Amino acid sequence: MSNQFLVAVIGAGPSGLFAARELATHGVRVLLFNRDIKAGGLAEYGIYLDKYTMKSGLRKQFRQALEQPNLEYYGNLLIGAHGDLTLEQLRAFGFDAILVTTGAQGTKWLGLPGEDLEGVYHAKDVVFSYNQLPPFSQKKFRFGKKCAIIGAGNVMVDIARFLIHYQHVDEITAIVRRGPNEVNFTKEEMKHLISYLDLNGFEAEMARVLPVLQALPQDPELGRQKVLEALPKADPKTKPTHFHFDFLASPTAMFGENGKLTQLEVEDNALTLKDGEVKARGTGQKRLLDVETVIFAIGDKVDESFGLPTERNEFIKNPNPKFPEEGVSYETPLEGVFVGGWSRKASEGLVGVARKDGINAAKAVLKYLETRPAQSADVATIRAALSALGKPIITKADLKKLEGIEAEEAKKRGLEDFKFSSNAEMLEALNR
Repeated sequence: MSNQFLVAVIGAGPSGLFAARELATHGVRVLLFNRDIKAGGLAEYGIYLDKYTMKSGLRKQFRQALEQPNLEYYGNLLIGAHGDLTLEQLRAFGFDAILVTTGAQGTKWLGLPGEDLEGVYHAKDVVFSYNQLPPFSQKKFRFGKKCAIIGAGNVMVDIARFLIHYQHVDEITAIVRRGPNEVNFTKEEMKHLISYLDLNGFEAEMARVLPVLQALPQDPELGRQKVLEALPKADPKTKPTHFHFDFLASPTAMFGENGKLTQLEVEDNALTLKDGEVKARGTGQKRLLDVETVIFAIGDKVDESFGLPTERNEFIKNPNPKFPEEGVSYETPLEGVFVGGWSRKASEGLVGVARKDGINAAKAVLKYLETRPAQSADVATIRAALSALGKPIITKADLKKLEGIEAEEAKKRGLEDFKFSSNAEMLEALNR
C-alpha cells in the first residue's frame, strides 16, 4: 500500500503500538499520539512492580515497533475534549483514517454513598501510582491496617500483593459478588497471594455460602479447587497479613468519621442462572465490615469526554461493520474513525489480547483505505500545529534518550528498574 496514506493512531499502549506497526509495515505513514511521555500504556504502568523480565521483554517489542521509519511518535500530547487537541481538530488535519487506542481512561464507580471518603479508591489509581505514572504518582493514599478489595480478578491479586509487601497491612478481604466458582484470577497470579489465605476462615466461608451454591445448583468442590489450585506452587509467606474471601456480597455504602472511612456496608446475594450465566441478586440482608480502606477493582470504562459517542461505558461501534475483522466491528459512527484494544472493549484481556486486537483494528483500517483515494494531508502543517501548542512534545529520539538516562540511574542506585515519577523530572532529565 502506498505511504501516501496518512493515519493517526491515538494511544501508545500495546494495542496502539502494535496497530501502528501493522499499518507502517503495510506502507502507511503513521503519526502516533500519546498522552504520556513514555510509550507502553498499561504494559509500562499497569503490570505488577517486580515483573522486571516481563516489562523488559515488552519494552524491547515496543522499541522494535517504534523503529518503523514511516512511524512518528508524539508523546506528552492529550487528545480529547479537555486536551491539547480535540478529536475534531485532529480530524480536520485531513488524516485518511484515525484509530483510537486510548484504552479505558474513565474511572468506573458504582455511585454508592461514601465513595468520596478518604480511604476509598479505584484500583486504577492505586496501580498507576505504585507504577509511577504521572500524575497518579503524586497522589496520596490512606492505606489502613484493615482493607477491603471489591473484585476477584488478577487486579485484585496485584492490589493485595502491594498492600501486603509495600503497605504492611494486617488484614485484607476480597469482596466477591458471586461465589468461588466465578472468581476470575488465574492460578499463575494467585500463587503469589494464596499463602496469605486464612484456610480455616476460607472453609468457614465455604460452609456459610454452601446452601446458596447448592440451591443453584452448583458444585462447591469445583469452586474450592478453583481458589486453592495455586497452593502447590505458592510463594512463601513472608508477612503476617491475613487474606480472606467474603463471597456472595456486594458493596452498598461506605461510612466514615471526619471524612475518613471506617466501615463498608455489604449486601448478601443469592445466585440465579440467566441465559447460562450465573448472576448475583441482592437479598436485602446487609452487614457492616470495619475497614479503613476500600479499593474498587471492578474494571474500567472509556473516557466519555473524549469526543466519541458512548453507551454503557463503551464507545459505540457500528453493529453492521463494512470492514469487520474476525467478525468484530472496529468502526465508530464517525467516518474513518476506528477503535481498538480497551477502547473497543474495556478491561478485556491482558497484553496479548490487546496486541491481537490492535493488529486486527489496523487490518480493518487497511481494508477501509483500500476503498478510497488518499487525502494528501500535510504533515508539515500538523507538526507546526503541535509546535504552536507551546509545550514539550516527545519524539522517538527523546524516548531513546530517556530510556538510557533511566537505565543509567538504575545502575547507579543498584536497582533492577528505575523510573522518574513525574513529567517534570523526565523533561528536566531530557533537557540536561
